[in-house]
Amino acid sequence: MRPESEADLAEAIRAAQGPLRVAGGRTRDVGNPVAGELLETGGLDGITLYDPGALTLVVQAGTPLAKVEAALAAEGQRLPFEPMDTRALLGGQGAPTVGGMVAANASGPRRVQTGACRDSLIGVRFVDGAGAVIKNGGRVMKNVTGYDLVKLMAGSWGTLGVLSECSFKLLPVPDAQATLISDALDVPQAVDLMSRALGTPYEVNGAARDEAGRVALRIEGFSEQVRYRLGALEAALGGDWSRIEGEASRELWAGLRDVTGFVGRAGDVWRVSTRPSRAPELVARMDCPVLLDWGGGLIWALVPEGTDLRARLGQFDGHATLIRASEATRASLPVFQPEAAPIAALSAGLRAKFDPRGILNPGLMG
Repeated sequence: MRPESEADLAEAIRAAQGPLRVAGGRTRDVGNPVAGELLETGGLDGITLYDPGALTLVVQAGTPLAKVEAALAAEGQRLPFEPMDTRALLGGQGAPTVGGMVAANASGPRRVQTGACRDSLIGVRFVDGAGAVIKNGGRVMKNVTGYDLVKLMAGSWGTLGVLSECSFKLLPVPDAQATLISDALDVPQAVDLMSRALGTPYEVNGAARDEAGRVALRIEGFSEQVRYRLGALEAALGGDWSRIEGEASRELWAGLRDVTGFVGRAGDVWRVSTRPSRAPELVARMDCPVLLDWGGGLIWALVPEGTDLRARLGQFDGHATLIRASEATRASLPVFQPEAAPIAALSAGLRAKFDPRGILNPGLMG
């Protein structure tokens, strides 16, 4: 099924006789395998409203992300949260959509400064599992009572409702971008260095360690300010650094964002979120190639196929998600971090409320 309007989407869900496998551009094959009739949102395509002066955008959920980014770039603006493109890592052949991005809460290295996708999302329209159209939020940030459905839908992976329209706050594209790059460092040294960099007043908005051990620190802004802040940061941290600017810097961060260092390499890929201070201990337990982002708060790990990384890590303050693995591995291991009993009860209650028939991506999140 490929509805061409929100009304068609609602009718399709109301008429469904069994489970639905909800998909946008089919570039994020993440989660437990779902058996059901395919429901594609790609027919919901188009920018509903774009007000560059107000830095706001309203767009239909099936719109290709590339179309949105091109429209924003023409006005010197961008989505603040630098959404990850998983196609290379996961071998996807489609085109990422706005709805898929929101459903996955896809966010990149700039999250350390601007927040995640959900922090820039200011309004949603979606169809719940009963076929009802629900709206929450709008074109401006405001307080809400009851469920904050805007935040709830980000990261729900199509299990609570099928997005039809999303509204975002935007940011201008900075004049300049530059990155400091270190020599190879071990994980404790890298985490300490990134933590000190993020604690400076120089507005570092990217702090990562690649799989080769090099730390990259990014600064953006007006050209003169970037030059000054970059020099001041280098002096504050000490050590030997190389610098790259402009397109070379952007290409570096696109690769870090999309974890291209693990593309074409055999093994499963896990994403572990934790406190940066815990990263060295967790990486030591992993004993595998890693990439660190968000100052060490996000760890990408490449492990042998079928490895239960959670068992290897044991109890820790954070969560681990299996991002790339075979269907057999995803069927045998929980893809998403198992929830504590009170949280699991809340999640079940929400799904019962928004999808009483249990037809939207059933089982995808466990």
